[in-house]
Amino acid sequence: MKVAILGFGTVGSSVARILCDLKPAGIELTQVLNRGVARKRVDWTPPGTHWTEDFEQVLRSDADVIVELVGGLEPAGTWVRRALEAGKSAVTGNKKLIAEHGVELDRLARANGAHLLYGAAVAGGIPVIPGLRQGLAGDRITRIEGILNGTCNYILSRMEAGAAFSEVLCDAQSLGYAEANPSEDVDGYDARAKLVILSRIALRAGLDVKSVFCRSITQVDAVDLVYARDLGCTIRQIAKAELHPDGVSAMVGPMLVPLRSPLAWSRGTENMVLVSGQYGGDVVFSGHGAGGHPTAVAVVSDLISLAHGSRPVDLPSRATPVSGEFELRHYIRFIVKDAPGIVAEIAGALASEKINIDALFQRPGYDKADLPFVVTVEPCAASSLRRALDRIGSAAWLAQPPLDMPMLGE
Repeated sequence: MKVAILGFGTVGSSVARILCDLKPAGIELTQVLNRGVARKRVDWTPPGTHWTEDFEQVLRSDADVIVELVGGLEPAGTWVRRALEAGKSAVTGNKKLIAEHGVELDRLARANGAHLLYGAAVAGGIPVIPGLRQGLAGDRITRIEGILNGTCNYILSRMEAGAAFSEVLCDAQSLGYAEANPSEDVDGYDARAKLVILSRIALRAGLDVKSVFCRSITQVDAVDLVYARDLGCTIRQIAKAELHPDGVSAMVGPMLVPLRSPLAWSRGTENMVLVSGQYGGDVVFSGHGAGGHPTAVAVVSDLISLAHGSRPVDLPSRATPVSGEFELRHYIRFIVKDAPGIVAEIAGALASEKINIDALFQRPGYDKADLPFVVTVEPCAASSLRRALDRIGSAAWLAQPPLDMPMLGE
């Protein structure tokens, strides 16, 4: 099976290195495509490897499979479509492309006798997608919860140890974990694309990417990690989807996670996915979800699967309505200019939406003009809580807008 790699960056070069080192039976690297290919050329690939900047040369070649590692929607989408139309199979780690166009590309592959594999699109080297497609195909998955973005996990686990958000973000950028513009990571869009892919495979639910609610981790402050610890929790960026009779609830954002939950154990750039099945119960996938080598392992595993005649299990999905509604407990952090009657006003706004207060926490030692305290509430709909917080949004005693985060159960 002749293989062409499109994109010779961190992951593409790692794929080539693994193919050259392990020499998996039946796989031959024959083509490498990259912009400015002369600066990318190395001397350790097979002697016959053709280096090019021209996709048309790859398409006309005898390559059986293209490995798309360019990323983004274009030109990657056009290249994958044209390869599939030509009967060439495709392997990709492009979560954005698969989240938005995966159903269409799967159909195109089948129509042309080709295959489309994307085990590297979610959680890097952790075999979540093959695990769901094959290992858990016999169950009915009803819920997915996961840490799907290593950058956010690195930031929040460092903040848990006392570092400030801005400081840790700079470190993450210098280490190559975060881009110069970190919005895709910290605002939840990267994890959202991955959650949509997992929902399609595990829940058989086709979700519109832009309909999945995202919340940024940028509002999380060091004081929130302190209060979370008082509550027996930590804070992680969680991607969550749950199947209901009338659709799917899905969201991505910072949430309080009990310290006894497996999701609290993940540190640094690790990823973790917890799926709950009707018959098999909970299954946890965990490991290094980012980096050239772990992601390349998933790509090469897909190539080996193709070389040995394996094809993915077809798990058809259907377009499914999505909402951001979950009945969960919530953590609400207020920063106020201290004055009489604040708690009574908060309680009244919550009571107007039939939301019960569970507990109130206030640590000593803070300036009365900039005083943080926390209210936790019993399980309620997110929309009801937003309406209650809107009622007090213009209160003179608020020093900052309140921050609310869902609290996961154990």
